[in-house]
Amino acid sequence: MDKKIFRLAVPNIITNITVPLLGMIDIAIAGHLGSAVYIGAIALGANIFNMIYWNFGFIRMSSSGFTAQAYGARNFTEAMNVLIRSLMAGVGIGLLIVLLQYPIGKFALSLIKSGAESKIQVETYFRICIWSAPAVLGTYAFKGFFIGMQNAKTPMVIAILNNLLNIVLSLLFVFGFGMQVAGIALGTMLSQVITFIVCMLMWLKFYGRLRKYRIKSSVFDAVAIRSFFRVNGDVFARTFLLTLVTTFFTFVSSGMGDMILAANALLMQFFMLFSYFMDGFAYAGEALTGRYVGSNNRVLLVRMLKRLFFWGFVVSAVSVVIYLFFPNQILQILTNDKAVIDTTKSFLFWTVLIPVTGFAAFLWDGVFIGATASREMRNAMIFSTIVFFACYYIAVPLIGNNGLWLAFILYLSVRGITQTVWAKKAIRFRSVI
Repeated sequence: MDKKIFRLAVPNIITNITVPLLGMIDIAIAGHLGSAVYIGAIALGANIFNMIYWNFGFIRMSSSGFTAQAYGARNFTEAMNVLIRSLMAGVGIGLLIVLLQYPIGKFALSLIKSGAESKIQVETYFRICIWSAPAVLGTYAFKGFFIGMQNAKTPMVIAILNNLLNIVLSLLFVFGFGMQVAGIALGTMLSQVITFIVCMLMWLKFYGRLRKYRIKSSVFDAVAIRSFFRVNGDVFARTFLLTLVTTFFTFVSSGMGDMILAANALLMQFFMLFSYFMDGFAYAGEALTGRYVGSNNRVLLVRMLKRLFFWGFVVSAVSVVIYLFFPNQILQILTNDKAVIDTTKSFLFWTVLIPVTGFAAFLWDGVFIGATASREMRNAMIFSTIVFFACYYIAVPLIGNNGLWLAFILYLSVRGITQTVWAKKAIRFRSVI
């Protein structure tokens, strides 16, 4: 079982680890432009797109869960149907976002409380990156399909290509053409469009043979469509709340001054680094849970869950050691601004709690998605979000930025605890264990 987990987890870890590394590099580029304003602008701009794209994470999640179950049942017609439905939803929503970019941008910018210069830089970033929305959401559909088909290597290659393109293009536009924040945005946008094209080519290469299983009439089967939208609706609600918490965190930071905003942006890179690393194991759990649900193999499912959480605990322990003993080295990679580093050090102890409180929630998310236990995952997120905002409004007036971090750590803890309590009931409800 360990071999199966690592066969899926390792490529996904490599895939996901490039995402926070890319964010770190974007912030590192901004951190060497001579002002904390640029660091904050990139953090705010990235969070606007997190607020937009994470809300549509259901495209990737439902594609993965339904495809994995179809794979386990050896139903390749349904696997093709899932991909088609997901692509239609992803590209369609992306086009709608492009059409509505001005009201979306105006609303997002209205939430920013920092200075005028920072807002100008954020708007520049937004107006360029928004044009790749259809490509980003279309890529979600392909990524979910690949993972559901127990193929973690193709998403790894695609992600590495995307991030290398992003880094090279951003460095070229910023330091080669002096474009500053606009250069980072242009590099991001172009790399996302190219990546979507590569996804289509990779699908044709590895899965083009599945076109013979396509049955047009079954794509819009009423029962399948209802199930598709039921799960997507639950995951949308869950992801909206997740996005609300993380985006609210950054926007509140912007109201505490440019220095706190920059410090929290750097500290959140510790969280993103851990989360994407842990998501590698969550994706393995997602693919294997869907496979065993589809084949109704209860014994292998239980065995997989035990090994998955064992390795999740190991990864969390290693992360704690790294954050405890090597935080200065990480910060120095991100910025050379001594004032920002000194401010950030005042809150470093919160990063050590991230792996301890967060690992269970990430792993259960993967399992719930694979089992399409979307209602329980949604309810766990609702409860933890209520706890976050209750703690925020009580603690921040008393202890400032420490109160904001306390609310975030409690939010992670409650997610994991609630999902652990509900998991057996959620999966048993679907006659799995």
